[in-house]
Amino acid sequence: MTTTLVLASASPARREVLRSAGIDPVVRVSDVDEDAVAATLPAGSAPQTVVIELARAKAAAVAATIPEFAADCVVVGCDSMLLVDGVLQGKPHTPEVARARWADMAGRSADLITGHCVLRMRGGEIVAEAVDCSATTVHFAKPEPGELDAYIATGEPLQVAGAFTLDGLGGWFVDRIDGDPSSVIGIGLPLLRRLLGDVGVGIAQLWRHTAQ
Repeated sequence: MTTTLVLASASPARREVLRSAGIDPVVRVSDVDEDAVAATLPAGSAPQTVVIELARAKAAAVAATIPEFAADCVVVGCDSMLLVDGVLQGKPHTPEVARARWADMAGRSADLITGHCVLRMRGGEIVAEAVDCSATTVHFAKPEPGELDAYIATGEPLQVAGAFTLDGLGGWFVDRIDGDPSSVIGIGLPLLRRLLGDVGVGIAQLWRHTAQ
């Protein structure tokens, strides 16, 4: 029986990471209120706990809505945030917030933390779960004022964690990274492979066997 990988994310970057790695995921968007989930966590929760719980909430929300795949599937949820000076930063949403964040991180380093949750489903039930997070240090360049204006005007940094991308226009302003590049894009292949193994799924089961 074919095992289906369901990606609980609207992120085209995450989808393309999987496709480039031989997996065509079924995409289902969770529509989880990330702020509401974060608000339920104890005050002072570790950054790793926050991103893992957000990833778990997304995966669980999608798992409840996919009966057509529930005979044998894995649901993968992810959440990425940038840790700057001990403060987690998600999507800026507005040009003003994006500009303020770049003022803080330009020419500096920060950790991009991505939480992962893998749910194994059989017969409509969740039978196994594996969670963890990865952290990659990003060393940012100092964009010229005109470059930053142009970048923000594209809208790209408004809807991505930390107000930058590695695989898009934001890659011009990343000097280097220490860690897994796929994790910075939003879904870490080395970690995902381990988590899939933890729930009994080998990656070869998923290569080009799922629907578009």
